[in-house]
Amino acid sequence: MKKVAGLALLIGAALAAGCNSSNDSDSASSTPKNVIFFLGDGMGITTLTASRIYSVGEEGSLTIDTLPESAFIKTFSNDSQVTDSAPSMSAYMTGVKSNNGVISMDAAATQQDDCSKSAGKGVTTLLELAKQAGRATGVVTTTRVTHATPAATYAHLCNRDLENDIAAQLVPGGAGYNAALKDGVDVVLGGGSRHFLPESEKGKRRDGRNLITEMQAQGYQYVSNESELKAASGDKKLLGLFGSSHMNYELDRQSGEPSLAEMTVSALSRLTSNQKGYFLMVEGGRIDHALHDTNAKRALVDTIAFDDAIKAALDEVKKSDPDLKNTLIVVTADHDHTLVLNGYAKRTGKTTADNPGVLGLVKSYSDGTPTLDKQGNPYTIIGFGNGHNRVEGARQNLDEATVSADDYTQEAVVRISDVAGSETHGGTDVFLGAIGLGAERFHGSMDNTAVFTAVKAAAEL
Repeated sequence: MKKVAGLALLIGAALAAGCNSSNDSDSASSTPKNVIFFLGDGMGITTLTASRIYSVGEEGSLTIDTLPESAFIKTFSNDSQVTDSAPSMSAYMTGVKSNNGVISMDAAATQQDDCSKSAGKGVTTLLELAKQAGRATGVVTTTRVTHATPAATYAHLCNRDLENDIAAQLVPGGAGYNAALKDGVDVVLGGGSRHFLPESEKGKRRDGRNLITEMQAQGYQYVSNESELKAASGDKKLLGLFGSSHMNYELDRQSGEPSLAEMTVSALSRLTSNQKGYFLMVEGGRIDHALHDTNAKRALVDTIAFDDAIKAALDEVKKSDPDLKNTLIVVTADHDHTLVLNGYAKRTGKTTADNPGVLGLVKSYSDGTPTLDKQGNPYTIIGFGNGHNRVEGARQNLDEATVSADDYTQEAVVRISDVAGSETHGGTDVFLGAIGLGAERFHGSMDNTAVFTAVKAAAEL
């Protein structure tokens, strides 16, 4: 019996015709079924390799490297060889290819400033299926909780940039609420309070609504820093917004701001009380932003923080499910970037205060001398296919103190603009690792829509 087919999503004119999905079903199992879906935004395979070398050296292993099942994932969207985060995460969550810029809607939907001018219908997500099955649900991210990746778990909209509308879909009973979420997502942690607050309270909302107080009126407790998160009650739904926009990069994280690992464990400690199971999405979202800036150091540090969250989740889950018989953990990325590892560099080992490691210059593996380009200048191990930092004419004579500094942005082959953030996504397949319940379903080369099917089957959704 299809319980959620035809269920209207009350999200305004964009979905006035309601939600129509062909991917939903019952869950009749009496055994809890848990899913933790980790998404490293922009975390291509080269970024993973560079992060491993940065953290533990060439011979070391990250937690993600220890996951026993793996696959290569195709990421193209319905209309583009190179996807953006919205349709890629939508494909994972719904099993349907969307167009670039579109949040969990079918291929008829196109990105428009006014969604009433867009065709298309919403497609049921894994999180919504979990709610229909009576399971607990959670969303954790280091970006704004209304950003493309987290939004694709709980919202349906033609334009990822309409974040005020996306936020409204989280508020039970409010105008624009996504009724498929029933009583609401149980745990929401990340940044982005500006899309929940009116302009009069330093927010971005022009409708005068304060969505934080509205969610509190619906039984949510609200926290805004690490100590409040730790003190929060475990028997109420939880909204945590740690900053007006995105949370800080891990390299810049301030006192009082929880880490991704802390948010993940906090979410799990609340979701695991549901006897039917849970669905939790965890995003390391700022990996992507640092890569757009061609700032490799922050990208690698955020990737390691993401890996730390995976380890923390494994440790937490194994307290109650030591063999992961009831829990599936999937770790993947939504798309690649243009980061590359250059030259025949000698092994560097991990990065330390005295060793720039993979952030340094290419040095010959045979004699350790700097490798020079055609103009006789040294160059970095890490480079980018495109971006904002390409020296015109004679290149500067780089040294390792310069290229391993926090704010250094690596050079690019193609100069897109003079503005940081202009580097593009890449179209290469990404890595997926899995462990636990149904992990054997992930192998070989898979489309991102097939990941949805495998998760849905394993979790009996």
